[in-house]
Amino acid sequence: MGTSKAKTSQTMKSATAAKKLEILLSAAPAEFQEGPVSREELNALQADPPSWLATLRREGPHPRQVVAARLRISISGLARAGITGTLTTAEIENLKAERPDWLEREQAVQAEVRKEELRLKRQRAKA
Repeated sequence: MGTSKAKTSQTMKSATAAKKLEILLSAAPAEFQEGPVSREELNALQADPPSWLATLRREGPHPRQVVAARLRISISGLARAGITGTLTTAEIENLKAERPDWLEREQAVQAEVRKEELRLKRQRAKA
């Protein structure tokens, strides 16, 4: 194991890169979907998002983890509400404005989970 070898760039599948960018792979351009993405390419996309990426992040459709985060609920809460697909930003904003009972209930559940996680974190810090 010599140290004089040229360092090769770490690559990841496009699905992994899409997850890290918090976008739907199926909504990304074909050239992004088709090839591996290097760590450098991912860093460049994060630092200076091209217009397609900025539009996807702004308008969607968004993957479930992003939908859940924007609604301040868990992915399980989405499933309990029967939302199994993706949502656009406009659809998320409509749900926030309508405040259906299930959304308020799931937000309360998620708030309790976060409160308990914080309590446990503080308890571990004292130990």
